[in-house]
Amino acid sequence: MVYRHNVVSATIPSAMMSPVLSFPNVIAVAFWTYNTRIVLLGTMLLGICAGVVGAFMVLRKRALVGDVIGHAALPGIGLAFLIMEWWKPGSGRTISGLMAGAMVTGLLGAISALKMERSRRVRPDAALALVLSLFYGAGIVLFSMIQRIPTGNIAGLKDYLAGKPGSLMMADVLTFGVVSIVLLGVIALFFKELLLTCFDSEYATAGGWPVRMLDALLIVLVAAVTVLGMQSVGLILVVSLLLTPASAARFWSDDIRKVVILSGLFGGVSAAVGALISAAWSHLGAGAMIVLAGVALFGISLVCGPRHGLLIRWRESRQLQDRIRRDDVLRAIYEIIELREDASADMLSVKFRSADVLKRHSWSEAEQTLMFNAFFHQGLLKTDGHQWSLTERGWDEARKTVRLHRLWEIYLLESANTAEGHVDLHADVSEHFLDPDQLVELERRLAGRIPPGEVPTSPHKLAPEASTPPK
Repeated sequence: MVYRHNVVSATIPSAMMSPVLSFPNVIAVAFWTYNTRIVLLGTMLLGICAGVVGAFMVLRKRALVGDVIGHAALPGIGLAFLIMEWWKPGSGRTISGLMAGAMVTGLLGAISALKMERSRRVRPDAALALVLSLFYGAGIVLFSMIQRIPTGNIAGLKDYLAGKPGSLMMADVLTFGVVSIVLLGVIALFFKELLLTCFDSEYATAGGWPVRMLDALLIVLVAAVTVLGMQSVGLILVVSLLLTPASAARFWSDDIRKVVILSGLFGGVSAAVGALISAAWSHLGAGAMIVLAGVALFGISLVCGPRHGLLIRWRESRQLQDRIRRDDVLRAIYEIIELREDASADMLSVKFRSADVLKRHSWSEAEQTLMFNAFFHQGLLKTDGHQWSLTERGWDEARKTVRLHRLWEIYLLESANTAEGHVDLHADVSEHFLDPDQLVELERRLAGRIPPGEVPTSPHKLAPEASTPPK
């Protein structure tokens, strides 16, 4: 939060006002005065409230409604200023009146966009763009008119676009806290209904739930947060305070309840970090720092989130690729042994070369060498230095892999009308994604023809080069 420099410098020791502060000094700056602690608390409450409301907005796929409300609130500020100046000259900057005007036109803009969307004559994105442009343009025109009246030059109304944290007073912060608590109470009261609407609005409508009223309630909550945050982060940046925490929370859980809770937590953390940085370095705007703190938290979630983060997705992708290659190598080895003319009842005695396996797939020799070495250390393969053979454990693993592959091939041929020439490719792509329940169902359907545990004969001709015995 950007505070008046004279207030900060009068209450914080000069040693703490150095250009470069350590993190402990930043904390000390933030908690040095009672006023700073109160402002930090109010900002955190606003961040928590914005995060929770934003979570429902994102889950309901109304992400840009906050942006529309933020832009649509601009003409409301101008109209409220003109009305208050007309009613009582000099009272145009009354915060409560400006907030009321912003609330009215913000809601009007959101309702207009939703009405246009539901008419199905205008695409949803076009409706949002039209309403946003119309109201924002009207606001700019009103601001131009305000500058022509005698008291317009001191209005400073444009500060509400990017935030005006320097003007925050104790009463404003207390208002933040009271309104945030009220909004959170409303959300807690209708939590189940809002979750149902976000999860499946069609089911909620069929069940008799007042979906339109709940949508209207959500829009009112978004408008209230937008108007509440116009002093701290501004009408333009408040949409980030609504969306960023919710977007970050989606990378940490698939449970809607946890997403809502995490979104509120992330909103509070973003607001606190931005306020701490702005309190320590007075030349950094609070609104911008709160938004940047939220974006940084989103970046961390994007990379490190345990559910959909880039790292976990990369690890899962690598694990899937390793599992696919493992299955393909074991299946290739099994088929080589199966077609060998020198194969006897003791399949473990059949030996093969790594080059025989390499012919059957497109991986490189280096990749196959790594896989063979991994199989050797896992006890699946053994070698005499020139040739390889399966261990008993490796043979069991290979039989299970081939059995699943061929069961799926048979099912595709008989039930999915897959051409015989393409069945191996289709099975090779999809068999790795079968879960245990699907495997049980597959075995049940083919139980009359294939005994449990038995590897069926391949329904298509195997590659002929697999039958070449090692020399």
